[in-house]
Amino acid sequence: MDRTTAVPGAPGSVPGAPEGVYSDPEGVYRVLSSLEVPCHLVRSGGRVGMCQVPPRGAEVLATAGAMPPERLGSPGFLHRHGLRLPYMAGAMAGGIAGTRLVAALSRAGALAAFGSAGLPEGRIDAALGELAREPGDGPYACNLIHSPAAPHLERIVVDLCLRHRVRCVEASAFVRLTPELVRYRLTGLRRDRTGGVCAEHRVIGKVSREETAEMFLRPAPEALVRALRDQGRVTTEQAELARSVPVADAVTAESDSGGHTDRRPLTVLLPALARVRARVAREYGDALPPVHLGAAGGIGSPHAVAAAFALGADYVVTGSVNQAAVEADTSAAVKGLLAEAGIADCVMAPAADMFEQGIQVQVLGRGTMFPARAGLLYRLYHEHGGLDELPDTERRRLEERVLHRSLDRTWADTAAYLKEHHPDWLARAERDPKYRMAMVFRWYLGMTSRWAVTGAPERAGDRQIWCGPAMGAFNVWTAGTALAEPARREAAVVAEHLMRGAAHQTRVGHLRATGARIPEAGAEYRLPVEHGGRPR
Repeated sequence: MDRTTAVPGAPGSVPGAPEGVYSDPEGVYRVLSSLEVPCHLVRSGGRVGMCQVPPRGAEVLATAGAMPPERLGSPGFLHRHGLRLPYMAGAMAGGIAGTRLVAALSRAGALAAFGSAGLPEGRIDAALGELAREPGDGPYACNLIHSPAAPHLERIVVDLCLRHRVRCVEASAFVRLTPELVRYRLTGLRRDRTGGVCAEHRVIGKVSREETAEMFLRPAPEALVRALRDQGRVTTEQAELARSVPVADAVTAESDSGGHTDRRPLTVLLPALARVRARVAREYGDALPPVHLGAAGGIGSPHAVAAAFALGADYVVTGSVNQAAVEADTSAAVKGLLAEAGIADCVMAPAADMFEQGIQVQVLGRGTMFPARAGLLYRLYHEHGGLDELPDTERRRLEERVLHRSLDRTWADTAAYLKEHHPDWLARAERDPKYRMAMVFRWYLGMTSRWAVTGAPERAGDRQIWCGPAMGAFNVWTAGTALAEPARREAAVVAEHLMRGAAHQTRVGHLRATGARIPEAGAEYRLPVEHGGRPR
């Protein structure tokens, strides 16, 4: 028997005795799960066990310090964003990450980004106004998505963020820095009382490539800053202070996630970005404040959260698991499908916004025909030069099984939308049959995500549900517990359990690294079966 083994099945001390040494699985778990106090593996009275306070004369074999979830990650990240937990809920487009979810996590001391992508200006305006009142001064962010085909959409979001005094944006899908993103960052720069630089507008860049991360880690390009200053969009002082801050306060490494994803392994991507950060930091020395590094993609269980922090993440970002939360603004039907998803139930399907380029998004494959139908559209687009070239059998299949309406009606609705929002696209579609076919197919791809949000029963087979394998991992972890039911999955409760579970696993890992063998029944973090799923 190993000298540092906590013996499973051996009798434990009297429950609740602070000086007790526990060697039974239940006692070991009680000691390990009391995260706010240190724990010790000791040999006392001829046996080995766990305790919070070593008895007099006991031999201490291993010690793990207090590990409340607040201690995971970077204290600097918590301070900069006014948080209790190094935990963020990433934006889910179309308002799925709505005001209820953002406010709930803000009250819990976590950060969440409002999912503004794809929403009309009026709805974003109303949502940011609501968040300015509730949670008010609490932490929250708004998503700013790169829109190269429609840059005015970035301007609208930045204008609204400035109007409503939003202090943080999550910048996603950026392949280059744009004037609007830099304008947001720079208009929050000022001198503090000591003459230092204060950045009131915080940026969290979400990236999956090293070169993209590097542009967030450096100050904004001088040419871009100079142009904003010459246009009167930032002040001369703000342009000068731009040299003293990187574009972003934090960079999130987005690995295998729902929706748009490069499906990069977190164990490869996060260390790679850490190396880029270290190289840039050496180049600038103390001239720039540090940039925090976060981990996203596949974060759906305590083991994944603990692994992300072990890799060096300053904070973690969840996505898919929040779409199934009570506060998420998607339909109950979709939440039910997500609660049944397994880790192998996600597939890739054509994306609406970059359909012609063959770009794909990761979606839920179980319970919907969307992936197959979207794949059919891309095949038809690839094989034919326009709608008029479609064989009669394919045309009927398309109208009867996918669109559930005629191609002529679909084009009429598409043309009306383009006339109001993208007249230049309409002009191109009217002279280019293949582009017109792409616009019609985009109509279907765009509507499927709306049908998922609204839960349109007549379109149950066409729901596009953005989802990554983290959802399946979460369902495996919560099986047989209170959180198995969608109605119990409050966003703040999920966050608290993920973080406490990660702290628990981290503490167990510390002890095992010393040679201690902890019985599985005492090592695994346990979710409550009842009591609404809240941590006790």
